[in-house]
Amino acid sequence: MIRKLKSGKYRIYSKHPDKETNKRKNLGTFDSLEAAKKHEREIQYFKHTK
Repeated sequence: MIRKLKSGKYRIYSKHPDKETNKRKNLGTFDSLEAAKKHEREIQYFKHTK
């Protein structure tokens, strides 16, 4: 999940909240939406290659 911050940057959050804190994990902050989408694709690729 990508959200735009007040600073104008984009942050990737995990899709499911953490069970202990009940908040979503921060998976990285990026200057552009394209960079955030690229990193999200890399995360999905890594998760499914085992």
